[in-house]
Amino acid sequence: MASALQNLSVYDTEKVPNGKGKSFGIAVAEWNKHITFELLKASIETLLQHGVEDNDIYVSYVPGTFELPFAAKVLAETHHLTGVICLGCVIKGETDHDIYINTSVANALQQLNITFDIPFIFGVLTPNSEQQALDRAGGKHGNKGVEAAVTALKMSIL
Repeated sequence: MASALQNLSVYDTEKVPNGKGKSFGIAVAEWNKHITFELLKASIETLLQHGVEDNDIYVSYVPGTFELPFAAKVLAETHHLTGVICLGCVIKGETDHDIYINTSVANALQQLNITFDIPFIFGVLTPNSEQQALDRAGGKHGNKGVEAAVTALKMSIL
């Protein structure tokens, strides 16, 4: 369902598993940091709200979205994690760079999902404009960071 039709921050808290005793990595891109850091803030707040301890959240910063899979892999290899959330934002520009970056990252995270025994969550915004990104980073469509954290918690019980 398109995020324009559903608020990314609205969910049934009763259907989210408790995160007590679980640990999560978060890889976040610094490119478009005025957007991605809002996603990060929301992800952390959501994990904490559902019982994950602050010292069980490991954050890794990378230059851009393309570097997220590598950081996610390193997080998974260096910490005993329940899951890894990847946060980025690739805004459509004058070229097709967004298609190449988004497809590459999605494919790499898919590979990590089937290689490791933990979930890797695609929390990457793929908007056509900066305004669309802002709308999904705490604006009128909620925050994709909340959705990514809820997804990680739900996937952690499989």
